[in-house]
Parts: sequence; C-alpha cells; structure tokens
Amino acid sequence: MDITRRTVLGGALAGIAAGAAGITPAFAEAAAAPGSDDFGWAGFVGTADLYWRRLPKTWYEGPFLGNGFLGSGIYAEPGQNAIRFNVQHSQVQDHRPEFGSLFGLARLPIGYFTLEPVGAITAIDWRMDLWNAELTGTITTAAGSLSLRAIIHTGQSLLAVEIRPSEGERGFKWVFHPAVAVSPRADPVWNKPPPAGYTANPPVQLSSSGDARLAVQPLLAGGEHVTAWREVTRGGARTLYTSVAWSHPEKTSVARALGTVRRVWEFAALTQDHRRWWHGYYRQSFLSIPDTRLQSFYWIQLYKVASAARREAPVMATSGPWLENTPWPATWWNLNVQLEYWLIHGSNHLELDAVSYALDKYRGNLTSQVAQPYQADSAGIPRTTDMTLLNGVSNPTSGFPVGIPGKDTPTPEVGNLTWALHNVWLSYRHTMDRKLLYGTLFPLLRRAINYYLHFLAPGPDGKLHLPPTFSPEYGVNAPDCNYDLSLIRWGCKTLLQTAPTDPLAPKWQNVLATLVDYPADVNGYMIGAGVPFAKSHRHYSHLLQIYPLYDVTWEQPEHRQIIETSLNHWVGFEGALQGYTFTGAASISAQMLRGDQAAFYLGELQRRYIQPNTMYKESGPVIETPLSAAKSLQDMLVQSWGGVLRLFPAVPSAWGDIALRDFRTEGAFLLSASRAGGKTRWLKVHSEAGAPCVLRPGIDGDLAVTDARGRARRWQRLANGDVRIELGRGEDAFVHRKGDRPDFGVRPVAPGGASVPWGLP
Repeated sequence: MDITRRTVLGGALAGIAAGAAGITPAFAEAAAAPGSDDFGWAGFVGTADLYWRRLPKTWYEGPFLGNGFLGSGIYAEPGQNAIRFNVQHSQVQDHRPEFGSLFGLARLPIGYFTLEPVGAITAIDWRMDLWNAELTGTITTAAGSLSLRAIIHTGQSLLAVEIRPSEGERGFKWVFHPAVAVSPRADPVWNKPPPAGYTANPPVQLSSSGDARLAVQPLLAGGEHVTAWREVTRGGARTLYTSVAWSHPEKTSVARALGTVRRVWEFAALTQDHRRWWHGYYRQSFLSIPDTRLQSFYWIQLYKVASAARREAPVMATSGPWLENTPWPATWWNLNVQLEYWLIHGSNHLELDAVSYALDKYRGNLTSQVAQPYQADSAGIPRTTDMTLLNGVSNPTSGFPVGIPGKDTPTPEVGNLTWALHNVWLSYRHTMDRKLLYGTLFPLLRRAINYYLHFLAPGPDGKLHLPPTFSPEYGVNAPDCNYDLSLIRWGCKTLLQTAPTDPLAPKWQNVLATLVDYPADVNGYMIGAGVPFAKSHRHYSHLLQIYPLYDVTWEQPEHRQIIETSLNHWVGFEGALQGYTFTGAASISAQMLRGDQAAFYLGELQRRYIQPNTMYKESGPVIETPLSAAKSLQDMLVQSWGGVLRLFPAVPSAWGDIALRDFRTEGAFLLSASRAGGKTRWLKVHSEAGAPCVLRPGIDGDLAVTDARGRARRWQRLANGDVRIELGRGEDAFVHRKGDRPDFGVRPVAPGGASVPWGLP
C-alpha cells in the first residue's frame, strides 16, 4: 500500500489536439495499477505545455528557457523578418557602488541573437515541452521551413539551438547583437535620470577564436563578461552553441566561455543529463486539480522557478535571469524576493532556496547596510541590492537604503531583512534543519531585531512604541507602522522559541508583553498610528500579521471581523491594485477557509494580469506575482502554520477531486492525499524529522490510522477534533475512514472541462 516513486516516463496521453480552441486531456488510466502512482508523468506534465501558432512579439508572449544563471526569452525581432533569442545572465552586473544599486550595481544587458531565415516568415508551430524543458517546433517561410529545438542546459551556462532547414532555407543565418552595457534604468523611457558622472561601460570587443566567436565586454570597474558562440553542422542540422561567463575583478571569462562551447558537439547527447535532471525535478511532488487551466499554470510556474532559480545562483532580480528593458534592474527586498520563493516549500524544491544561501554567504554586507552607530549589533537589508546584497551609495534616484526610524530621509524602510528571514524560517520549518536555524536564521534575526530595539520606547500608555517608519509602497511614514510591528512580534517570538536562554531573551519577552497593539480603525488595520488605509494600494504590507506571518488568524474568533474588514477595505480600492494584490487576497481568503473566494481572486489575477506565457508586467517585467499565485493555490490545498497540518482547508465547491503527493509541510512532513466526490478519502504523512504530527484531515466519521502494512499506529483525537499521531523519523502514517479500503495510488484527477493552453495557440 505504500506510495512509491515508480513512474512510467513515456506515459500515454490522448485527446490533445494542439491548436484546438480547447484541450481536454485524457490519461491512460490503464497504465496505473491499483496502489501505485504510475500514471505517465510525461503525458501529465505535457498537458501544461505552452503552444504558439502566432508569432510572439514580446517577452510577455514568448517561450523562455533558463537555469537560474543563463536565460533566454524568444520572440519576433521588432520590425524585421527574424526571431530573437535573448542572451542574459543573472550574475552579469556592474560594479560601481558609487552610483547605487539601480545604476552602478545594476544588472547589465548582454545582447541577443537573431535567427534570420531566407524567406519571409509565414507561420510558426511551437511547443514548450515542459517535461524535457525544451522548445520544439517549426518556422514556415516563403522559401521553406526551419525545424527548431532549443534548450538552456540545466547544469551548464549553455544555450543550444538546433535548426534543421529545408532545402530553400539552407542559407539562414545567425547574427549576434551585443547590448550597450548600461543600466536599463537609464533608458529615457523610464524618466529616471542617472546620477551625475554615470556613463555606459566601454563598447564590446568582437573577435574570433578558431571556429568560435567572442563578444568581450570590459567593465569600467574591472572584470568582464564574455559571450562565446560557435555553429556545428552535423548531417542536416546546424546547431548554435552559446555560453556566457562573468568575472570580477579578474578577467578570466574568455577561457570559461570558450571551453563551454567547445566541449559540446552533439545536441542529442547534450539533452540526456538535462532531461534526467528535469524529470527528477518534476517527480519530487505532485498536484492535480480539476481546473485544467489553473493546473497547467501551476506546473508552468514549477518550470519557471527552476528556470530562474538555483540555490547558488543570485537571488532573483525582478525579472529573474531574463533581463529586459526595465526600471528595476536589481533585486527587490520589500516583497518581490519573498513572493518569488514561497512556492518552493510546498512543492518540495528546497534545492532552489537562494535566499537562505545568499543571506548566509553575504551576511557581512548586511551589517554595513545600517547606519554606522548601529553596526556593532544590528543588520538590515535595503529595498534594492545587487547579488551580493549591497546597495551602494544611496540617493533618491540610485537606490534605497535601510534608513533610520524617526528620520524622514533616507526613507526609513527598515523591516525588509526581518521579512526576508521569514523565508529562511519557512525553509527551516519545512526541513527542520538545525544548521539552517542556528547557523543562518538565528544570528541574522537577532541582529535584525536588535536594530528595532534601538528605537522602541515606552509611551505615556506604558506600551512600547516605534518612531515613524515606512510601510512599503504606501508612501507615508507612520509611527507604530503595522509592517514593522508585525515583523517585530514574529521576530521576537521566533528568537524566544529558538534560544529561550539567550542573554537578550528578557528584552524579547518584554517586547512581546508591552508592544503596542496593531493600529486599527473602523476600516480595519491602518498603515500605522494616525495613518489610515485611505487610498488604493497594491501592497499588503499593513496586513503581514494576517498573512504570511499568521500572528492574527481566522482561527482566533475575536479577530475574524477585523480580518474580513481589512481584506475587503484593501481590495475595495481599485485604482492602484496589481497582480500580487490578488495573490495576497487569495491566500488570506484561504486562511478564512473560503475556497470559492480564493479561486475568484486567482481567476481575476489570470483574467486581468497574467500574460500569454504566464509572465507578468507592471511598468516593466516582474515575475514574483505568477510564482506567488502558485503559493496561493498551495494555501487552498494545504496549510501547516502553527504546528497543524490542515488538509484541503479552502477547496472551491467545484473541485470535487484533488490529488497530492509529497507535498512538503512545516515539521518536515511529506503529505500525500486524495479527494474524490468532494470528500477526502485518505492521506499519508511521512515524517522526515520525527517532529510532533498534528493533522486536521477533514475526514468524516471514525478514523483508521495505520502504517504501510495496515498495523494500527498510536494516535489520539484532540479536543478540537484534530488528530495527533506518534511518528518517529522516517515513519509513515495512513489515515482514512474506518472500514474503508482505499486505493492509495496517486493519479491525475479528471479535468473539469476543455481548457485553452497557455501561449498563443
């Protein structure tokens, strides 16, 4: 009865008619033996593939490839008979801190290739094959056709594009177009004038090395980035191999870029370990719901996050590795980073956790980001940084420092490090990795809270108060700012749980005992004391105590009215709402156990904001919102905050069937479950750490709790109906209604109806 990871890689998939107005996937149920999850992974993931029958014109419409470092967005070259393959890299940045993070430390564009056919392009037929992380298809022209395959290798800085031309297209060509190495924010279209003295880096140096070509970009601050490429002809195929290497302050990139493109000769051989990695990646967890388009969206986000993130890659900038023209060519820490990485926990992909890695690696830089008088015991992170978490010199145009509570200039946005550390705490809670807890989280959180302790002071009411600080993006400094009060409470609670005998523990206890309550009025939570929430605002910085910190929860009856009032008041101002407004509203609704409402917000997100390829834009490209929407879907299916595993807490009424496998939860549990006909049939929980296991299974009637062999496990029903199970490290428990004999196999659920694929079908 135990659930295994056995898979049928080939998988049969019927009923897919590429290019049809609607696609209704049908699975080969016969391939799935009772008690297994052998349903055909390739076929299932293939139901989420993106299709193009129309030529994409922008980054928001086209295919995208990546490996956390190298990235390529693919779309029509504006005004030309050509296809653009962007070449960008997440490590390629400037190194002039005197001009700030948005100019002197900004991500730098590299350039792009154009695929230029002989004849005029008349049609395309492309498919983004998620299972193999490969773009395939054809380009039809007036002179013939070009068959296309493209990957960015998962483990190498290598873009490979194989073209098989028809006779009339044998003369097609590739042309590289280097970009000017200047911050994209300097483009006049953004109306963000650069600081005085800021200039572009020197022109790129083009040269040849044997059968390879080189574009060497020297940097004024030292170092370089290098693009190398070569074409290899084998049989009827011509394959372009492109690599990017970066170095600073050394100039060592030429040899590395050349070595990468010269090591490879055959596209087919290159794809073998690439596919092996991606197949293993997808199989680390499983989720299926009857909303086919939303299900496809979810699996595309898993593809996207693994294309944009790796543990040792730079923390994602606003557009990930796919740098486009943007006013935001940096890493943003007052919401973007946090939302970008939330989905990795439930989906069981902690190997992508660049946040914990970067905060640990560059922790020394965090001390330097607070004002000098506080550096002995404090740390902070600015709103914007480069990949080493530095902001450089700050001014109103170049970057945003941490600031000092009570001072208007620079803007006192001081909570971002504490919020980023909540992501680290989530990684700890989902793994119970004590090294992460005590080696990274605790020492940094101690310093982040210390910064607040310098400014908290008792008022006439005997409560501790905070001088004016900035609630991200609202635009007004406010005393007792809810953004900071929520983070202070969460930080002090976490520190006390982690180190109750620390010398600072009495201070943390005093803060929790005497910190002022969250300012509120008849419309719910305010921005801060004396500053009501009174205008349209996309950010839920004033609501972090509800989500994601869960300090004020729906399970506390005394708080239900203010949660509902605050949510309704926030989303009631339409003018400035943006995509992540709706992901936050969906997750808060999921906490309120309102599945239909959560699904409504995700539906509005898709209808209003999500682009054809599931990317997202405001005034420029940003990627946090679609990734956080995947987390909102997870919140509808599983919540594990507060030490309780809540299964299917906010399922929409239309979702009768749901399947999960190896959904990772707090406490380092892997949860698998099946819901059929609107009822939870069974669940399995596997304990990696032996932490206490408290379940809210949602199964009616008397329960059976067994091991894999059907032997009874020790468990008890708590007063509120929850189930506490005694589980040691590595042990499993199966829970189902007593008397049932469920099939513990995990398979895709039947689709709820036809669905248009993502892309431009």
